[in-house]
Amino acid sequence: MTDYIVRATGAGAQIRAFACTARGVVETARQAHDTSPVVTAALGRLLCAGAMMGSMQKGEDDLLTLQIKGDGPVQGLLVTADAKGNVKGYANVPDVILPANALGKLDVAGALGHGTLQVIKDMGLKEPYIGQTLLQTSEIAEDLTYYFATSEQVPSSVGLGVLMERDNTVKQAGGFLIQLMPFAEDAVIDRLERNLSGVTSVTAMLDGGDTPEQMLQRLLEGLDCEVTDTSPVAYFCNCSKARIEKVLISLGKKEIQDMIDDGQEIEVNCHFCNKKHTFSIEELKALYRKSRLP
Repeated sequence: MTDYIVRATGAGAQIRAFACTARGVVETARQAHDTSPVVTAALGRLLCAGAMMGSMQKGEDDLLTLQIKGDGPVQGLLVTADAKGNVKGYANVPDVILPANALGKLDVAGALGHGTLQVIKDMGLKEPYIGQTLLQTSEIAEDLTYYFATSEQVPSSVGLGVLMERDNTVKQAGGFLIQLMPFAEDAVIDRLERNLSGVTSVTAMLDGGDTPEQMLQRLLEGLDCEVTDTSPVAYFCNCSKARIEKVLISLGKKEIQDMIDDGQEIEVNCHFCNKKHTFSIEELKALYRKSRLP
């Protein structure tokens, strides 16, 4: 498996941890949306987070959505993920170009600006769970760490990273997510904090050749890291012409008739994969006949 997630525990289940490598996922998103380097980094970080958080869901049909809305030039990001390792996403403005930040790195915070992070968990109940926090740094990893602490009351540490090649393709992408259980002992917390303080960055670990397993061994050194599961991750969009047909039918006869009267085939673009779905006049007439709405 090229892109995958590792799930582990530490300190006798006082810690649960996830790590992923997702270069292929982020490169697929870059190609689909033709994103600039800074947008690739921002969207890539959120895709990695979505993949790991999606794998935390218990139900096979559970769906996680991460949405960032900001006043920066990108305006917003949206990522959805399921429990099977499928993830997809897009940026509102994919071609933003910004100078490097003070550290000489891609200015993700400047691209997103100030705003909010929203986490939506659709678990098949009447209403989805929605948690929202203000962006703290707009670097995404720290914002998710803050979200877990304030909205879910789970002390966590999130690390995310995307490293670009000189030709603006994706060289490395991945992340980790570590959470303390309520019964975690002070000695365990202290050791974990020391381990975390010794880690430079996710991209440095990945570019140095570390696998997700090795990342977790570093992060949970001295804490009896035990890998419990490994699962693939993929950029997957489930859009289809049939699904879009249902959306068009739901618009009602008047809307469909207006499209027919224009006398031209229509083209519907999927936000997540940029695939184009075309409908001819004859196909629109067939949808008109199927619609039960005025």
